[in-house]
Amino acid sequence: MGLAGVIKDGYKPSDNEPFMNERQKDYFRRKLVDWKEGILRESRDTLAALQSESENHPDIADRASSETDRAIELRARDRQRKLISKIESALGRLDDGTYGYCEETGEPISLRRLDARPIATLSVEAQERHERREKIYRDD
Repeated sequence: MGLAGVIKDGYKPSDNEPFMNERQKDYFRRKLVDWKEGILRESRDTLAALQSESENHPDIADRASSETDRAIELRARDRQRKLISKIESALGRLDDGTYGYCEETGEPISLRRLDARPIATLSVEAQERHERREKIYRDD
């Protein structure tokens, strides 16, 4: 069965089937690839808008506003670049068989968490421990 069949029939991963079976892997691969393609499409649109916006503004207020917009767009593009890197890393884990398993404990990450955040590398419990440690170090 191709990926289109998995998506078309409304399939959702379930705890009633073997964890990270081929159908689940196909589901998450499609979800990750679609997300990446959406980000790239949005990035191309943003770049086109920035290029058409780059004409000189005679009014200094317009020019300042344009520069602020450009800085915001560039920060957003940097976040998108980092997100694409995480998506590609998740796709690599799908290929090597480590996708869906907590990198700290080795335990399966819940399907609900993966569905909500397909780039997750930590279980909810490990993520919470990680965030508590970060908070402790930040508060010092």
